[in-house]
Amino acid sequence: MTKKTPIKIIKRDERNRQENNSEKAPVARKSTQQAARDMVNTVTNWVNEFQQKRRTETSRAVQKLFSEPPQPNEA
Repeated sequence: MTKKTPIKIIKRDERNRQENNSEKAPVARKSTQQAARDMVNTVTNWVNEFQQKRRTETSRAVQKLFSEPPQPNEA
């Protein structure tokens, strides 16, 4: 003897709600690889900015330190 599968009755209101929910569901999401690339790119930019800032500060300090020409010794 075979068992019959139960039949589910879906009312119109419920069907409309399901259709509305299914239209909202496909939201564009980034893949995990793309999200990881974005994070790596952001951190890389931070590191580059920090290094560039240190370089400019160092070059200003060196220019300030050696801005005056050396004076000859008067002995």
